Amino acid sequence: MRALAALLLLLTTLPVGAEEFTTLKGHGGPIMGLAVASDGRLVSASFDNSVGLWDGAEPQWLEGHEAAVVAVHVPMPGMILSGGDDFRVLMWFGGAGPVEIARHQGKVAAIAAHAESGRIASASWDGSLKLILNSTIETGAQDTFEMSDERHLLGHQSNVTDVGFGTDGALYSTSSDGTLRVWEDSDGSFSPRTIVRHGFGINQMIVTDRWIAYGAVDGGTRVVTPEGDEIADFTLDRRPILSMDYNAQTGQIAVGDGHGFIMIIDTVTWRITRDFRATRQGPVWALAFSPDGQTIFAGGLDDVVYAWPVALLDTFDGTMGQQRSFLRDPDSMPNGERQFMRKCSICHALEAGPSRKAGPTLYGVFGRPAGAVEGYFYSDTLTGSDIVWDETTIDALFDEGPDHYIPGSKMPMQVIAGAQDRADLVAFLRSATTKK
Repeated sequence: MRALAALLLLLTTLPVGAEEFTTLKGHGGPIMGLAVASDGRLVSASFDNSVGLWDGAEPQWLEGHEAAVVAVHVPMPGMILSGGDDFRVLMWFGGAGPVEIARHQGKVAAIAAHAESGRIASASWDGSLKLILNSTIETGAQDTFEMSDERHLLGHQSNVTDVGFGTDGALYSTSSDGTLRVWEDSDGSFSPRTIVRHGFGINQMIVTDRWIAYGAVDGGTRVVTPEGDEIADFTLDRRPILSMDYNAQTGQIAVGDGHGFIMIIDTVTWRITRDFRATRQGPVWALAFSPDGQTIFAGGLDDVVYAWPVALLDTFDGTMGQQRSFLRDPDSMPNGERQFMRKCSICHALEAGPSRKAGPTLYGVFGRPAGAVEGYFYSDTLTGSDIVWDETTIDALFDEGPDHYIPGSKMPMQVIAGAQDRADLVAFLRSATTKK
């Protein structure tokens, strides 16, 4: 992209590569996406609707999404792309932003950019890709972003889960329809050609000029040529594959799965060199190597980013999920608290004061009008609502589900079918959120 090298935001280097285990704390929800710029700055995406830009232990918060952020991409220092459950792709550059550059009809699953051609692509659960052609960035007294053309690419039969560019600018995508496709550009008309039919949904993909690695719902982890011929198969009895990253300097692929393992693959010898259980409670949703490939960053259900030195992975016990787990032993708590932990705790705090969680604090919720917590950005539905939260309205919320009780709310679909479970939740909330 023209003038990208002149971006004003010069990012400082995170001290990666040190042979020690570290954690980065500050998010208010699970870590859904990670990316590292070539200068070492870490970018994180979270269920708390925020993007974190990390310089050591203290992040700069990039706020602009209205729902969980699940995808981040850093084409080069100073430019960040993010996508979320609010269906939008945002760009942050030159210390300014955000700028909305694409909007889908479903959740954004992945983003990629090809700097040489100025192309940006996003994949969505709406079954489509958005491709921005010939985008330009100008820096000066006021930074500006322009795009000359946008294409809406259809062809997959289900959610598009990942997107990537080859070094030559070729566009690839994966889908829960079980295919990996390349989009062939014929005089500006893009048509998909299937190069892999896996049979189960494909979640993740790494694209290079010599091979493509992909991970699937059934645990399939395979490497193929750009034409689809198999090079290697690293499928283990773990599923699904949820995250992947590649470091060209060390020739390593990292693979994270639903059983909490991080597998490291050497692309020179095509063998597994590490197989590390990062967590015993939950999945590995996000992975990113440091620029030198010596550190692997990981995220999952915790509101913490974890970092391990790759060379010493086998010497550590799995720590994700140990410090701030959302998966406490259900038998260790009464039913009302158990319902809260399962249905509410990821988004809502019980304590007074500001919170980085995705939803407003529930402290003092009984008797409070909906949409009344100062400083929280509510949907229009709740801002203008006449609902007052009490035993009856909270019970109805979980009996009918937010999408029926308050259509248009940002609250995710949550239903508690059992009347006693709802009553126990209400009783727990009454006790835990009453102002002292």
